[in-house]
Amino acid sequence: MGIVEEECDESLYWLEMPTELSLVEARRLKDLRDEGNEILSIIVASIRTARRNAKQPGGSGE
Repeated sequence: MGIVEEECDESLYWLEMPTELSLVEARRLKDLRDEGNEILSIIVASIRTARRNAKQPGGSGE
């Protein structure tokens, strides 16, 4: 799951580049960046849940 988080974060970084380099207007990539941030939030929440469940007595970390 950590790799998924890193890859999503990197994808968001590359979505910012065209705007930072003035190649594309920010509004044109806004929907993609918003969706990427939503996906990243879901991934982070999943990682936290998995860690919390692994710490519980009898938790198998699955």
